[in-house]
Amino acid sequence: MRLILRQTLVLAGAGIVIGLAGAAGVTQLLTSMLFGVKATDSLTYTAVVALLVVAALVASYIPARRAMRVDPMIALRYE
Repeated sequence: MRLILRQTLVLAGAGIVIGLAGAAGVTQLLTSMLFGVKATDSLTYTAVVALLVVAALVASYIPARRAMRVDPMIALRYE
């Protein structure tokens, strides 16, 4: 379970870093599209990052938990 969740966090972390770098790169465009929020609002960035991490963990936890319930001998015989 830890292995799968760790791999998920690594991939989600890489995506978040790339996304934040891209968002920082297009700050000028974001400024013209946002109303009432600065393009560099740290609360918004933090909320989005937290939401993405939670979504990634839930999306990987459910299949990992289901895979842990399978008996290894039955899985090997099936293959």
